[in-house]
Amino acid sequence: MNSSSDVPDGHAVEPGASKLVSLPNEGRVFSTTRRVSIDDASPSGRMESDAIARFLQDAGNEDTDDAGLDEFGLAWVARRMMVEVRVPATARELLTISTWCSGTGRRWAERRTQLRGDAGAQIDAVAVWIHVDATSGRPIGWGDNFADNYLVAAQGRKIDARLRHEQEPSPDAQSQPWHFRVSDMDAFGHVNNAAYLALAEQCWHNTTLQDPHRLEIEWRKPCTADVALDLHWTAEQLWLLEPDSGELRLTATSRALT
Repeated sequence: MNSSSDVPDGHAVEPGASKLVSLPNEGRVFSTTRRVSIDDASPSGRMESDAIARFLQDAGNEDTDDAGLDEFGLAWVARRMMVEVRVPATARELLTISTWCSGTGRRWAERRTQLRGDAGAQIDAVAVWIHVDATSGRPIGWGDNFADNYLVAAQGRKIDARLRHEQEPSPDAQSQPWHFRVSDMDAFGHVNNAAYLALAEQCWHNTTLQDPHRLEIEWRKPCTADVALDLHWTAEQLWLLEPDSGELRLTATSRALT
């Protein structure tokens, strides 16, 4: 899944979910609107990171439904995501959300999403999703139905699906037990991707998230609500691990933007 040999020869390969490309001049771009609710915002009124992730996820699902791909049973697993918040959205702000395919590998694709608010919100995101067989969970090629709808917008751009974060928690990291709730689970029996962004709020709500910032999230193994976990974090990175085995489930970084 991480090998550069999985990308056709003769094409430059860029790091996945590490660059915010501009809107394409041609190809499919799906747009929708959604209002930030009171529940989506922190006490200060700032749209929280997990709410941003839910908006991104919902826009992606609406896109594939609108493209008529729901009948093909496409299954995608999040691998890596980057979110830049230049101007945060606030409670009751109406967001226009535009999303498109910005790059591909043989068994994965990159989704770029842009959120703009009627009160000035400016949020940009990009994520790598692995295409998997819905039954076995094994990565598979994305097929002609996906290609017919999305490849024009990708403009031939090739990306990899490598993970890039430091895997070992820093010796000076703070730590606490962490347990997801049953309500964090989705219909597939795993913790929903958006619920992981609550970790960023837990660790950085009073620091980098208050300013223009960049979040990066890398998913390594799914979680369920019945597994006890340990959360470790520093000023710029967090790690979510199983306490007994030390198996890494997720990493995230948060850095202020200049």
